Formats: sequence, structure tokens, C-alpha cells
Amino acid sequence: MSMLIIKYAVSAAIIVAVSEIARHSDRLGALIASLPLVTIMVLIWLHLDGQPTAKIANHAWYTFWYVLPTLPMFVLFPWLLSKFEFWSALTISAAVTLACFATFALVLRRFGIMLW
Repeated sequence: MSMLIIKYAVSAAIIVAVSEIARHSDRLGALIASLPLVTIMVLIWLHLDGQPTAKIANHAWYTFWYVLPTLPMFVLFPWLLSKFEFWSALTISAAVTLACFATFALVLRRFGIMLW
């Protein structure tokens, strides 16, 4: 149980730290947020939990494929934010991201990569 509390505390601390840094510096906050911090933490947690190497490797493999369809959101959201209020821009961006995920998964399926 104590490991679960440590996971929560470390994960939350990183998220809070990044958001606080972003309040003071757009560029530095974005740079830190763009790092694969969550993936690195998950890989560490899986390793410390004694998960098999194949499971850890699969997590990294699928993370790569899941990141790609999210990239258009980072171009679309700033443009939408200049046209709509925050929540609408975020909702539209999320919907477009889901559509990108679905389309990407269908395309990759033809190459033998099963994302769902």
C-alpha cells in the first residue's frame, strides 16, 4: 500500500511542478510537458512492481503509436482557442483527437499493428 501512496505523491508532484513552471514560462513549461514524463514514470513503476520485460517493452511500443495521433491537437487547439472559448476549443480538439485515434488505428491494422 505504501508503494501506491508513493506513486500518487510522485506523479502528482510532477504534474503540479510542470503546471507551476508553465505559469511562469510558456516555453519551459511546454518543454517539460513535452517530455515523456508519464511514460517514464509508468515504465519505472512497472519495473519496480516486478512486471515482465515484455510487458514493459509493450507499454513503450504502444505508447509510441498512441502519441502520433495526438500531435494534430497541439496545432489545432491554439487555432481553435483564437476562435472559441477555452472549453469549446478543448472539446473540439479532444473530439478531433479521438477521430485521429480511430482513423490511425484502422490504418495501422492493415499493417498488422493492433491498437485495439
